[in-house]
Amino acid sequence: MKPRLQPLDLLRGIVMVIMALDHVRDFFHDGSQIFSPEDLARTTPLLFFTRWITHFCAPVFVFLSGAGAYLSSRRGKSPASLSRFLWTRGLWLLFVEMVIVAAAINFRWPFQLVLWQVIWVFGWSMIALSVLMYVPWKPLLAGSLAVIALHNTLDGVPPEAFGSFAWLWQILHVPFAIFTLPGGIPAMVLYPLIPWVAVMSAGFVFGRIYDLEPDRRRRALWLLGGALTLGFVLLRFTNWYGDPSPWSAQSSPVMTLLSFLRANKYPPSLIYLLMTLGPAILVLAALDRTEVRDSNPFLAFGRVPMFYYLLHFNLIHALMAVLAWFRYGRMDFVFQLPKAVNPTAAGYPPDYGYSLAVTYVIWIGVVAALYPLCRWFVEVKRRNRSPWLSYF
Repeated sequence: MKPRLQPLDLLRGIVMVIMALDHVRDFFHDGSQIFSPEDLARTTPLLFFTRWITHFCAPVFVFLSGAGAYLSSRRGKSPASLSRFLWTRGLWLLFVEMVIVAAAINFRWPFQLVLWQVIWVFGWSMIALSVLMYVPWKPLLAGSLAVIALHNTLDGVPPEAFGSFAWLWQILHVPFAIFTLPGGIPAMVLYPLIPWVAVMSAGFVFGRIYDLEPDRRRRALWLLGGALTLGFVLLRFTNWYGDPSPWSAQSSPVMTLLSFLRANKYPPSLIYLLMTLGPAILVLAALDRTEVRDSNPFLAFGRVPMFYYLLHFNLIHALMAVLAWFRYGRMDFVFQLPKAVNPTAAGYPPDYGYSLAVTYVIWIGVVAALYPLCRWFVEVKRRNRSPWLSYF
């Protein structure tokens, strides 16, 4: 039975579009330049949910990448060729993160700051999966779930506990650690590797659901998605375990809900992963009967995600420069990271930024501008089966 990939591509495209909203907000929204959208003392419900909805992007994409790797083996790719593809693409993604994405975010050389973020974690997770894929699926599932469920027990372990290997623990489990690259360029670990590697390997096992007959597959998707979502609600309600930041009653029911939903992303807590992956699997269940045309824009974005990712950062930053010129008559301050990412960024006008409504308009414009380019690249990949193009 040929695995059905359209729902996965469709969901991947949806999260890619949502992801662009987060990055547009970083570069353009006025409030985001001075405080976190999840700061309950300063945020608004609309700003909070503008950030919160984007929390689905990284875990869903990492998880689906693992599932996609499994389904590649079902489409005839041998274990050896799949493993080779995973580790070589992983190395390519590390280069992309530290050079191409860094250039798009910094717009200067030498870089002000290199962020080891989602593409970095994709790279290392794929390298790890190139080996883990040989583990029988039941032990692989058990190990993946154990890491995802138990890693929060390690939250209080400081890097100093590992002596000369403190740097390794910072890469694996401690967010916001700073390293110095050759040339004195600082690099920040925004995405520690634990438990992201386990999320991808769990996704690899999850791909086996698509071996089931349609009725059994849909039932499994509904049950799994529902169980994870319910697990989030119950575990979060108890405030017992699963996130370093417990929720608490706030000044209003709405703000209390925001506190309940404010789960830790760096690194992704058990609560955070249940909150995002459970509903995502429910969406896959709902999409399983859906037939969409190839012209659907979400399919285009989902079939060339890396191409889209690289284009969208460059377009957002270039648009920032253009708008800065028209508004301030200068653009010198845009040749660095936005203050939302690097609060020490210098030279920004005191009133820099735009309202949330304008931010949404810019986001829609960016996505609309990228659609024809992504459609074109989908056709390029369809006509040309070059292995190099599969890296995008």
